[in-house]
Amino acid sequence: MKMLSAIPKMLLLVPLLALLAGQANPQAVPALESIKSQEELDKAITALDAALFDSYNRCDLEKFASFFVDDVEFYHDQGGVTLGKDKLTDSIKKNICGKVTRELVPGTLQVHYMKGYGAVEMGVHRFHHPGHEDTEGVGEGKFIHLWQYKDGAWKITRAISYDHHAAAK
Repeated sequence: MKMLSAIPKMLLLVPLLALLAGQANPQAVPALESIKSQEELDKAITALDAALFDSYNRCDLEKFASFFVDDVEFYHDQGGVTLGKDKLTDSIKKNICGKVTRELVPGTLQVHYMKGYGAVEMGVHRFHHPGHEDTEGVGEGKFIHLWQYKDGAWKITRAISYDHHAAAK
């Protein structure tokens, strides 16, 4: 009988738990104004990079798109310019999903504070072709991401991916 009287109380908790779960963001990083050191900035941008490319590698396009402003500019030395989040996400869907995965080359990430804006991230990444590396090979390239902190969220406003070449064996 006590168990039955507890059920209505538990049902009251369900909306609260749902609300809290909706607020819980596994990729949450501190606001720009709360970052007080280079170490904290490095940690924040490293977490953003990991979350961005986790969504890229898993082809979670909704999550991937959430890392970009609507009018993002993406410059690629071999693919040209892609303007807008929708076109960038569509390009990932057509050219990357199920074909390519990305990994950050350890020790290459550099992060620099951009006063009143966010941060610039630079590094080297490798691209793998799962199941086809014997014919496709591993590629490597450099990248620059301009992260803006605005309205409570970190988003990329400009991205440059360049110097693509076969990775050294």
